[in-house]
Amino acid sequence: MGQEKRGAVQAFAAAMLFSISGVCVKAIPWSPLAINGARGALGALVLALWMAAAHRRPRCNIPVLIGAFALCLTNIFYVFAAKLTTAANAILLQYTSPIFVVLLLWIFARRRPGRRSLCACGLVFCGTLLFFCDRLTPGSRLGNLLGLASGLCYAIVFLSGLPAGADGVSSFLFAQLAGAVLGLPFLAMETAFPISALVAVTLLGVFQIGLGYLLLAKALTLVEPVTANLLCSIEPILNPLLVALVFGERPGRFALAGAALVLAGVLGYQLSGRKRGVR
Repeated sequence: MGQEKRGAVQAFAAAMLFSISGVCVKAIPWSPLAINGARGALGALVLALWMAAAHRRPRCNIPVLIGAFALCLTNIFYVFAAKLTTAANAILLQYTSPIFVVLLLWIFARRRPGRRSLCACGLVFCGTLLFFCDRLTPGSRLGNLLGLASGLCYAIVFLSGLPAGADGVSSFLFAQLAGAVLGLPFLAMETAFPISALVAVTLLGVFQIGLGYLLLAKALTLVEPVTANLLCSIEPILNPLLVALVFGERPGRFALAGAALVLAGVLGYQLSGRKRGVR
């Protein structure tokens, strides 16, 4: 398997792991910050154990800290956006990130996007919008702005591996440690700890956060940020579909059509060319 294909598979696998969050969160009767703190602590443990097994020491430099700060803000902005506006608005606005990736590369790296990138970003965004159109509401202006800020920060996460000295695993480790420090005081205030919640938060920490971000960090060393971000854009589609399968929340026709558009955008981008670089 070639380097770029391996990176694409890793990014897709990361998106699959990210998508379990909806099912797991529904089983946890805690506040969002408490959940984020618990899964962050477990995720940081998984990343730290992997680094120890690989005999890698965490790096601490400007690119690493920028990546960690961007991911930490992504999670915080998303949590508050979901509180202030609808969950559909929040996840849709977070997945404007491929558009921000293209724009930031254009502005700061002088890497002008080609038709392939623009078409894929357009299809992904339109598909996500269609998927959630039945549940979109005007929402709170502040909540929508925070959702958009989450999308911008998420784009920076995908770009954080480009500078010299960058190390995605170190960035993600520090981000999860920060999330744990911020969230664990809220976890200490919780009073209900059923077995189902403990199992769900373990799945979130070990698989969604720990293994998911480990795969994403590896993918970002092999493929372009636009490619990785577009592949991860299937996460907001898979997330509610898994909830539908487990909890019986059936998606409507618009949702299915939107899912098809997102998949068409991602697959079309992957199949339309194999050259490295933003196109």
